[in-house]
Amino acid sequence: MTSATVQPAETPEPVNAIGRIFGALFSPKETFESIARRPTWLLPLLLICAITLGVIGLFGHRVGWRGFFEKQDANSSRFEESSAQQQQQALELQVKYGPPFIYAIGAVSPIIVELVIAGVLLGVFNGLAGAQLNFKTSLGIVAHSWMPGLISGLLGVLVLFLKDPSTIDLQNLVASNAGAFVSSGSPRWLVVLLTSIDLFAFWMLILMAIGFSVAAPKKLSFGKAFGTILFIWLIVVLARVGAAAAFS
Repeated sequence: MTSATVQPAETPEPVNAIGRIFGALFSPKETFESIARRPTWLLPLLLICAITLGVIGLFGHRVGWRGFFEKQDANSSRFEESSAQQQQQALELQVKYGPPFIYAIGAVSPIIVELVIAGVLLGVFNGLAGAQLNFKTSLGIVAHSWMPGLISGLLGVLVLFLKDPSTIDLQNLVASNAGAFVSSGSPRWLVVLLTSIDLFAFWMLILMAIGFSVAAPKKLSFGKAFGTILFIWLIVVLARVGAAAAFS
């Protein structure tokens, strides 16, 4: 009697860090399966920080900061209510101290935001769905889900080189959201709301849902993961809109 030959299960080839950057954009399911087996997060996080700082630096060189702060002040009712001397003093302080602050925010905010998102989603999916994920896996999924931001940043660099500097808005370099089509005199809360309706943002939400659903397939379907992430995103958007309405 001849015994049947048992074929060993094939072990998926490991995907390197650079391959995961492209894989998150073009073959997300397979890439996030790889991340779930061996989580990594450092390279995508560094890339997002680098492209953010690059865009900020190029904006300061090509456009300048005075015009940026003048546009910001024009949409502030509190600024308009102050005297001309107070406005000039405030503007000079903004031009002097604002750019270093913006650079610092650009360097630190991606790290903080991704850590917070990874922690919140880990708590939600482990607590409510029993996903049994660890923080490193959650952070790896979130970090790679932000790779559409890399494309947005590269498009922003292109815009900075090609567009008339006087028409460039740092907060809407790429017309990928509804906020790019409202007038400059629109209420601040409306601009915040419409700016949130962004193609790249929704791309990131979809990638996060794919990532968590393949990392815990027995506990999370794509629909359940996406619905949960979308609900949290809506809460954040409403909070930002409320803050803009209260303090503008």
